[in-house]
Amino acid sequence: MKKHSKMYVEAQASVEKNKEYDVSEAIKLLKSLKTRKFDETVDLALNLNIDAKKTDMNVRGSFVLPNGTGKTKRVLVVTKTKADEAKDAEFVGAEDMLEKIEKENWFEFDTIVATPEMMPALGKLGKILGPKGLMPNPKLGTVTTNVKDAISNIKKGMVEYKNDSYGNVHVSIGKLSFTEAKLEENLRAIINEIVKNKPTGVKGTFIKSVNLSSTMSPGIKIDRNSLGL
Repeated sequence: MKKHSKMYVEAQASVEKNKEYDVSEAIKLLKSLKTRKFDETVDLALNLNIDAKKTDMNVRGSFVLPNGTGKTKRVLVVTKTKADEAKDAEFVGAEDMLEKIEKENWFEFDTIVATPEMMPALGKLGKILGPKGLMPNPKLGTVTTNVKDAISNIKKGMVEYKNDSYGNVHVSIGKLSFTEAKLEENLRAIINEIVKNKPTGVKGTFIKSVNLSSTMSPGIKIDRNSLGL
């Protein structure tokens, strides 16, 4: 059985185990818990009423949070045709960058944006990039001819969301240093985005549960009614 730190146990004692908190109350409680010396990431966990084994029931996409994520993302653009639009990216190249990843195990970036003509070459690195969640995807806006806007969205605070095999979606909605209002705005915005992408085959309740936590905190259950769900 995993042993938690004294600070975690103290925080856990402040959260009523079976209570579902109003969203504003949950955020206020999360920010009141004893914090670490670093600015913790705030995470949202949703359990969806989907059959993840069915492709048409999966939920996946990307979304720019109204108040960003609080993280600075380093962007690698892989292109032969749009290098002139990639001035705001940290790294730009074509096969030379892919060779650097493959031969030098180079990963000094957080996101890859690629133009379509580079996808065959990128596909050869699927076994390297896939497990790290770095493979560009048209559905996420990271395979595009509009490189400038893709970089802009990532820098503004674009998050990617995707359900796992149990129908859970985990997504970061900011930092603990954000104001309560900014965290709530981000939280409501990403939930609305996911609801918009509800698979047509879902019957009844779509989002079954909502939990909020920070990097080192216990989870706090949120009352779905306070989110209009």
